[in-house]
Amino acid sequence: MKTIILSLLLAIAGCTACFAQCDKNVVLITSKTEHLDASGAITRTDDEKAVIEIGKANLTITINDDHKLTGTIKSNTCNWAVPFKSGKTVIKALISSDGGEDRNVTITIEGKDGKVTLLYESENEPDDRIRVGIDKFEEKGM
Repeated sequence: MKTIILSLLLAIAGCTACFAQCDKNVVLITSKTEHLDASGAITRTDDEKAVIEIGKANLTITINDDHKLTGTIKSNTCNWAVPFKSGKTVIKALISSDGGEDRNVTITIEGKDGKVTLLYESENEPDDRIRVGIDKFEEKGM
């Protein structure tokens, strides 16, 4: 009986940590961008800094401190077994660029074996998906 109670308490604590990560405002920083075609083959690689700020309802992507995209999150599915190491978040959002062009995007953040990557897919450009490795992440008040 004690083993069952202890297992249940550990499971609840683990779930609380995972949900706590999902409920946080985070900043992700990247330094290298890979452009992929529809089949997933790399078509181009760029060395550029990107800062992705994700809140509960909004997100902002700033590339090389001069190109900014802002968006409204329409849905956010979050499931992490180990916060920021093993799990997945899928965000559906409406993004606006500096020029005012709106596009529906899917942003998938995935952690496997301690490595976290982000995949950016736009409905308007299925042949130019963007993948970045996350160099740094931190919680932030927004």
